[in-house]
Amino acid sequence: MEPLARLGMILAAYHVGAIPFGLLIGRAKGIDIRDHGSGNIGATNVGRVLGKQFFILCFICDALKGAIPTLAFGLIFGLLGSADTIAAGELAWWLGAMVAPVLGHMFSPFLGFKGGKGVATGLGAMLAVFPYVTIPAAAALVVFLVALRLWRYVGVSSCLAAVTLPITETVLVLAGPDRFAHAWPAVVVLAALAAVVIVKHRGNLARTLAGTEPRVGSPRTDPQTDQSADHVR
Repeated sequence: MEPLARLGMILAAYHVGAIPFGLLIGRAKGIDIRDHGSGNIGATNVGRVLGKQFFILCFICDALKGAIPTLAFGLIFGLLGSADTIAAGELAWWLGAMVAPVLGHMFSPFLGFKGGKGVATGLGAMLAVFPYVTIPAAAALVVFLVALRLWRYVGVSSCLAAVTLPITETVLVLAGPDRFAHAWPAVVVLAALAAVVIVKHRGNLARTLAGTEPRVGSPRTDPQTDQSADHVR
């Protein structure tokens, strides 16, 4: 019965990740966030339209919906904090629980299987797979912050951070502590996740190349007058 229990938790994690906090925050402020800014439900667009405090609120909510089900899976099945090296098969299950809320955020059944780009949710979920993905996630966060400070483009910074994930994990598998020797499934999963994140940001990258992508710190969009959304519905 344990495989069924694990599958059930992964399915639950997907639905937790599918909760569209950005949309709910917008609704609480009297707007549909999908009709403003980029039309995305993620924290960046929420902050661009509603202000910094709502960016922080949305980012935290999205990160927690990734972290909580992933942590719960690790705790319930004795993977989190284990002193022993986790076998590749066991880690693969945990990685499934990590990816599920990210996919839920990107392809929410509550939004017709559309959604956000998965950066905040992915960060929360990856930090929860301690220590196997925590270190790559921390490295990616550093890359994101440095790139954001240098260029002030969230999309570019997110893509650079995504590329950092499988590279860091590969280094750990090949040259890290012994417990990472069997963590090769994480390399595969993080490479696939990075590819999805980059594809989801292709619009941002195109606008950056065209010189039309807003930088962090640029004047925020007025939700009463904005008509520029790339509708996701």
